[in-house]
Amino acid sequence: MPSLFDLSGKVAVVTGSSRGIGKAVVERLAEHGANVVVSSRKAEPCDAVAAEINARGGGRAVAIPANISSKADLQRLVDETHAAFGRIDVLVINAATNPYYGPMGGIEDDQFRKILENNVVAANWLIHMAVPEMIERGEGSIVIVSSIGGLKGDPMIGAYNISKAADFQLARNLAVEFGRHNVRVNCIAPGLVQTDFARALWEDPEALKRFQKGAPLRRIGQPDEIAGAAVFLASQASSYMTGQIIVVDGGVTIT
Repeated sequence: MPSLFDLSGKVAVVTGSSRGIGKAVVERLAEHGANVVVSSRKAEPCDAVAAEINARGGGRAVAIPANISSKADLQRLVDETHAAFGRIDVLVINAATNPYYGPMGGIEDDQFRKILENNVVAANWLIHMAVPEMIERGEGSIVIVSSIGGLKGDPMIGAYNISKAADFQLARNLAVEFGRHNVRVNCIAPGLVQTDFARALWEDPEALKRFQKGAPLRRIGQPDEIAGAAVFLASQASSYMTGQIIVVDGGVTIT
């Protein structure tokens, strides 16, 4: 009997996968047999991650850089994935933007627009570029990496949190639209993870200490600790799950 987590023969596209959570996700999907597309803005880091995966064995990896703020880039990502592998079975939307750290009253209009456009509008673009073939095959899994920030308020990352809450509703709404075609849409909501993207939240020793004190596991997460949820949502193990949020936060939201 094949493993519920076996992804052999599947093709997965992961945005923002040259480092941090995205890198961990693309590595673990390949480890479980998927052919994977490593994608972020810059080609060189994508090439390096793809080379590491191919040297390790498992699923094959290709690098296709793309800027999530460019609709043309995202279409090229889909087209070049088809040229490399012929299909897309799994789409993991991990890339996100947060150019502003501070109270909502101080954010510039352009900054707010950029957050919403890159974290929500671009996600919708890419999903609708990839989903027609999933609908035609009657199978597919779309995963949006959101954040526990979408579940609560924060005095310093409010605009980002608004975009992440919108991602939850994007997943729920598309799950309703696509469900009759057996295409599933779910979210992962990580807590504080030690990545470059979240550096402003963990590099201050005093702030980190306060955070750890309030977390039941008494620590922040590591990128690879989020990847297992992505493997689950990409695989048959989650075949009856759609429109849901998996919180992976060390217990922060239960306290």
